[in-house]
Amino acid sequence: MTRKVETLARFSLFKSLSAADVARLDTQCLWRRAREKECIVDFQDDSSDVYFVAYGDVRVSIQSAAGKELILRVIAAGEYFGEISALDGKPRSAAVHAITDAVIARMSPGAFREVIHRHPDVCDQILAALTGEVRRLATRVNEFTNLSVRERIHAELLRLARRGGADDMRGVISPPPTHAELAARVSTHREAVTRELNSLERAGLLERRRGSIVLLDLAKLAESVAGAQ
Repeated sequence: MTRKVETLARFSLFKSLSAADVARLDTQCLWRRAREKECIVDFQDDSSDVYFVAYGDVRVSIQSAAGKELILRVIAAGEYFGEISALDGKPRSAAVHAITDAVIARMSPGAFREVIHRHPDVCDQILAALTGEVRRLATRVNEFTNLSVRERIHAELLRLARRGGADDMRGVISPPPTHAELAARVSTHREAVTRELNSLERAGLLERRRGSIVLLDLAKLAESVAGAQ
């Protein structure tokens, strides 16, 4: 592990800080590696540290009483998690597992609060991120309430897709999620995802390529979702 990796300077959250301020924060973090599939934070854990993902991907999920996993979001390198418990001191509202091997910095809630209070730009970014999370969760609740499984799959595919340009009506999902992962994102079972992806492929709306899924008509998929709401 190199010192280049072990710094918060890579995180946009701290872009307004001086090099000296970032270096001081670096020393207040505990840096560690998380292995693929490792549980980093468990649901209802009473810890309150904030975690910064320097390398790798992790997923945030909750589990029903029956043991069914619902994936809430994926956190990539350069992002962070755990800020809610750091701010309100309450147990974790979700579990976090490493999708890949990852390098993570752990910061105490005291240090996190201090940097928020000392740096208005950091505070503004935290507020924007929390607001965005509220909006995302409201959207998910709306989808689970009003959309069928088929329409929820369409909505999730649209969220995952990257558009090539403003005039490009195609979207690329790379790397593609497994059918089980996509099912966990929309609260259904793997077989339903397989059926719907096959149906989209037959309809000429989806193409499978090596290492990616291509959505061939984003507007048509969006129409199917909007028409159901």
